[in-house]
Amino acid sequence: MIAVDLGRVDYVDTLRLQHHLVAARTSDDVDDTVIVCEHDPVYTAGRHADLANVLDASAIPVVRADRGGDVTYHGPGQVVVYPIVRLAGPRRVRAYVEALQAACIRVAFQHGVTARTEQTRPGVWVGDDKLAAVGVRIRRGATSHGLAFNVDPDLTHYAGIVPCGITDGGVCSLQSLGVDTDRRTVRDELVAAVAEALDRPVQWKDPADVGLRRP
Repeated sequence: MIAVDLGRVDYVDTLRLQHHLVAARTSDDVDDTVIVCEHDPVYTAGRHADLANVLDASAIPVVRADRGGDVTYHGPGQVVVYPIVRLAGPRRVRAYVEALQAACIRVAFQHGVTARTEQTRPGVWVGDDKLAAVGVRIRRGATSHGLAFNVDPDLTHYAGIVPCGITDGGVCSLQSLGVDTDRRTVRDELVAAVAEALDRPVQWKDPADVGLRRP
């Protein structure tokens, strides 16, 4: 499995890139690939999202996405990870989502933060606040979308939505929890944790070296 960091990129452009890679992965034209990036501020709404959960889109655009889940926020200060991998075996979708959640919990623990999952609320939580969002799509056995881990985003941007439609919880970041770290450190830790959780060795590549270009 290879990992590439696209830096800060537009969400819609990255969505198109994911579609391209999913088609290539299902035909075995590319290996398992992990896209890592950071987005300009955007609210994204999953396939079955309730747009009533968008409270104020005057300053931040809303984009429909073909993932599961409701409405969430992406922006600078997050590590966003989109694994494009082939899955096999029974319970593969649930096991895959649990692997992404486990990776987030492991990285939080490495920074002294105890995080957990909940049966009734999606994502990864610290107390009553969400630290990482997880939303995926599986098409012909290939994954897209993935997770967004809050390092030091502007948490006031979440005020324009009801994150994931959850009214009894807030959001947090490593920074808001008192952790002094940076995106690159968390990026490396998170990709390593995702690779271990999926039981796939990972190698970092420059996008150009694997035929990709930054959108």
